[in-house]
Amino acid sequence: MTTVKKVDVLIVGAGPTGLGAASRLKQNKHDDWLLIDAFQEAGGLAMTDVTPEGFLFDMGGHVIFSHYDYFDEIIDAAVGKGDEHWAVHERVSYVWMKNTWVPYPFQNNICSLPLEDQVDCINGLIEAKVANAVTKEKPANFDEWIMRVMGEGIANIFMRPYNFKVWAVPTTKMQCSWLGERVATANVAKVVENVLRNRTESGWGPNAVFRFPQEGGTGAIWKKVAALLPADKQQYNTQVTGVDAANKEVTLKDGSKIQYNKLLSTIPLDIMLTWLGKEKLAKELTYSSSHIIGLGLRGENPHDNKCWMYYPEDDCPFYRCTVFSHYAAKNAPAADVKLPTTRLGDPSLPVADSSPRSGPYWSLMFEVSENKDFKPVNLDTIVEETIQGAINTKMIQSTDEIVSVYYRRLEHGYPTPSLERDGVLAEALPWLKDQGIWSRGRFGSYKYEVANQDHSCAIGVEAVDNILHGTKEFTMLYPSLTNEGGKKNVDLKFGL
Repeated sequence: MTTVKKVDVLIVGAGPTGLGAASRLKQNKHDDWLLIDAFQEAGGLAMTDVTPEGFLFDMGGHVIFSHYDYFDEIIDAAVGKGDEHWAVHERVSYVWMKNTWVPYPFQNNICSLPLEDQVDCINGLIEAKVANAVTKEKPANFDEWIMRVMGEGIANIFMRPYNFKVWAVPTTKMQCSWLGERVATANVAKVVENVLRNRTESGWGPNAVFRFPQEGGTGAIWKKVAALLPADKQQYNTQVTGVDAANKEVTLKDGSKIQYNKLLSTIPLDIMLTWLGKEKLAKELTYSSSHIIGLGLRGENPHDNKCWMYYPEDDCPFYRCTVFSHYAAKNAPAADVKLPTTRLGDPSLPVADSSPRSGPYWSLMFEVSENKDFKPVNLDTIVEETIQGAINTKMIQSTDEIVSVYYRRLEHGYPTPSLERDGVLAEALPWLKDQGIWSRGRFGSYKYEVANQDHSCAIGVEAVDNILHGTKEFTMLYPSLTNEGGKKNVDLKFGL
């Protein structure tokens, strides 16, 4: 006989959105809820893996900066406050191009390029400014936005190749309403002045200063948030395999069922729509998969205080590399831990001494995107291609000692702001809500522009407010206003 459990609010997914929602239900003293997740612990896409050798790797370049008091308060309540619990870093980021480092954001620092490239970029900027002044129509896609704002020089040398490596789809197939604080625009006068003065500048964007947990990686934050919530209302290793919207029931992998009155789902929207017979609509959504490759190395970090770097050129498969050991000392094993060298950067070179030896150690994390139609990835060779790319871009040397190699593929990595996306969301999300399903989160609502950890947590909180009180969901409905000018939401407050 099939086991059926009943609950008022069922939350599927224990990432930032699901945990934000659960915390809000507890805050509202609404006790009839259950949180389930397919994995063995909380975190979702914000989890952290640990290699057998003791190196930590996140599922991408996650750092903590915030648009919400609620988010700050909940993670401080979970992790603690102060230097004991958090490392605070000033972002130091570069673009690797033309065999040199160009400070980020690239479009403000073209003075670091060879002269001919500077000329092309400045000419493009001036032409774009003139053309944009007389154009009345809005850009039809991301590529047109790039041309309007930055011109052909920057488009060809950086924006087009880099964004293809990130999104794994051409810029002509992406919209531009998502941009906001995600992409720095170009101030023509400032760019020209910087070139003439041979001056670089950084500090743009909401993550110019960020923090990172001293221990456990990003995943530790969300495991500790989960620990603030009642354990009997959390159920892990519990995979949903189907949803019956008419009967308000989910089916689990073990055959059991859970009935609900309201469902808050972080299951990717394309999967949910397919389950519910809207396959045509689901196929209009686009996403990229992510490959996370980590290297644990013996020796001192040679990259000073660099945080993460960008790679638009084809001398490596990755679009971003993070010096992950720089974020927190415990992201790598302690220096007195003895590990054998498994290989050198160049696999053809012999390992002179493969016995376990002490450190110190440091680590790099690489991100590679994949799209089956536009940018396939060979799973059998991607790790070796990444290591060779690290040598090509001077992140490691061919003689560096590698003591740990990490690899993981995430099927759903980035929700693509495609040309079709907003039309799908305008139809799908209200249709689901009419059936008692709030599809929310990074892939539940498919809005990359509000898909950081702070956004995702707030989306869960605001979804619960909507479920319980009918309150408007500001973050999901108004992404541009949410991110405008680095403003902070001080109205939502956490307290259990």
